[in-house]
Amino acid sequence: MDHRRVLGVDGCKQGWIGIAVAAGQFAHAYFATQIDELVRLAAMDGELEVVAVDMPIGLPDRGRRQADVLARRAVGARWPSVFMTPTRAALEADDYLTAATINQELAGEGISRQAFALKGKLLQVDRWVGQTSRRVVEVHPEVCFARLAGAPLPNRKTTWAGAEHRRTLLEGAGLRLPHDLGTAGTMAGVDDVLDATVAAWTAHRVATGHAHSMPSPPQTFTDGIACAIWV
Repeated sequence: MDHRRVLGVDGCKQGWIGIAVAAGQFAHAYFATQIDELVRLAAMDGELEVVAVDMPIGLPDRGRRQADVLARRAVGARWPSVFMTPTRAALEADDYLTAATINQELAGEGISRQAFALKGKLLQVDRWVGQTSRRVVEVHPEVCFARLAGAPLPNRKTTWAGAEHRRTLLEGAGLRLPHDLGTAGTMAGVDDVLDATVAAWTAHRVATGHAHSMPSPPQTFTDGIACAIWV
């Protein structure tokens, strides 16, 4: 039996939720306000072979990341769920208007307010990835679910039909979520839990050598971080 233990991570309103999978099945749910603390908590219960995070890893100097372009193609009608990652200089700006102006100069396009609102979490992950020795990969839940289903999903994750479809897909993959997730279940939304779980599904695929990166090989910017979305 495959006993690998992995962690899928998704950002939620109050911080981060993590779903640990061991031997291909749900193991535990975690919550923390900082990503390094979340991973530390999960690792206390057993070593983690791969951590898969739903957040851009590798920030572009200019232009679009190939990973984002390929991810949009992979999810069909769900393409609006994949935002174009702002350039590093734009994310380091103090306010949205300045960031949009910088990104227009470096990438030929502005940035969405939604993307800029993720600045804190984006830079938090960026700092953590630069410090950790763990194997960390970037994932996008909609890309993961499309791979799990064999086709892009028809309904948004925030709808009842979309949530139920995603839950059914996870259960079909052996990932049945318990009714009580403890603190994680009270702090994270339904879509956050589902996203973290499918991230863990992909983390297990990475650990077992069944996943591939988009692009392949990964793109690299001046930060030296391998930039790709794994599926």
